[in-house]
Amino acid sequence: MALQNTIKNRLMNNTIIKHPLINKIEWTPVNVVTAIILVMGFILTVARFFGGLGTVTNLDNNNPWGVWIGFDLMCGVALAAGGYVTSSACYIFGLKRYHSAVRPAILTAFLGYALVVFALNYDVGRPWRLPYPVFYSQGTSSLLFEVGLCVFLYLNVLFIEFTPAAFEWLGLKKIRNFVVGLTMLLTIFGVVLSTLHQSSLGALFLIAPSKLHPLWYSGYLPVYFFISSMFAGMSMVIFEGSLAHKYLHDKMDDTHLSESDGVVLGFSKAASFVMVGYLGIKIIGLAIDNNWHYLFTGWGAWFLFELVGFVAVPAFMYAVAARDKNVKLARIASVFGVLGIVLNRLNISLVAFNWQLPSAQRYFPSWMEIATSVFIVTLGIVVYRLITAYMPVFYEHPDYKHDEDSNGNDVEHHSKKAH
Repeated sequence: MALQNTIKNRLMNNTIIKHPLINKIEWTPVNVVTAIILVMGFILTVARFFGGLGTVTNLDNNNPWGVWIGFDLMCGVALAAGGYVTSSACYIFGLKRYHSAVRPAILTAFLGYALVVFALNYDVGRPWRLPYPVFYSQGTSSLLFEVGLCVFLYLNVLFIEFTPAAFEWLGLKKIRNFVVGLTMLLTIFGVVLSTLHQSSLGALFLIAPSKLHPLWYSGYLPVYFFISSMFAGMSMVIFEGSLAHKYLHDKMDDTHLSESDGVVLGFSKAASFVMVGYLGIKIIGLAIDNNWHYLFTGWGAWFLFELVGFVAVPAFMYAVAARDKNVKLARIASVFGVLGIVLNRLNISLVAFNWQLPSAQRYFPSWMEIATSVFIVTLGIVVYRLITAYMPVFYEHPDYKHDEDSNGNDVEHHSKKAH
């Protein structure tokens, strides 16, 4: 009863987000900047769909894929991997101490994939044609078909996985319990789908060996993409949790607060192992293709900057943080991990792509392309804050405190609550 009153008081006293029909929006500097970005994004959206790609982009026949694919899709899918990583750790591997991190991770993943699909409309145009490859023209020999189908299915899986929070908020107990009973099935299906499309995004570039620089091109690109998505997801869970603890602290119950350090340190340890393994296979791939001589060029310096600065260094930081139980260091390492995966995906899709073209023919995004991507990210943050303001994401609903998962195992947290 005391916990229920605490949660209600925290939500009633919340001053970050207020209901628009009851309270006036506080025009803080952050809200003003957010409003400007959203208005600018709406204007650019109108310009793109009524004026065409040429109005807002620098795309051409030599560079048909720009920052909307490289950042919004490639980076977005990788950073949304925290959903399958966290849910599989909790439900498949039985690490119940990560249970408090599942809903935030699922929400982040769902919004990430939803924004990927949303952003894809800007690049493809004709939003009404987006479902066409899946439902009407199944080009089953195309990797893009497999990616599109898996993303479509996984987005639905993530939506269903998150609905219990919405049903708890709406008081729909029976349907909520039914969906919770599907937890294990949804988790396994989500992991299978993630394995397929995370790797297939890398396989897309296998058909362009003459366009992608040899240091980034490899027959193991699908493996690189899948393994890197693991530590990308872990890094994103830690990074997103750090921001949530700073700005949404008042929406968290004692259980979430007390378990957060364990989630950070546990994922830090796992991420360090995965990153070291990723380094190993990257070196093996380099040796198999015998591309050592490229390391002594300008491209080689940039390749080593990515591999050492944003894989080896954060791997070491994660390992030290896990050993010394240094949560702050782990959170700093997560920033490097997130930036590293963004750098890798942009290098493969933009920077090292068409590397032999003269500088005048190389693609560089227009400010409107970048502004549109900023708009999409900002839109995701706003929706995230709205959902967490009302739904039980960072706290357990009092009516379901002693609920059971699909296997009948008590998922109530047994760790000590913070005083």
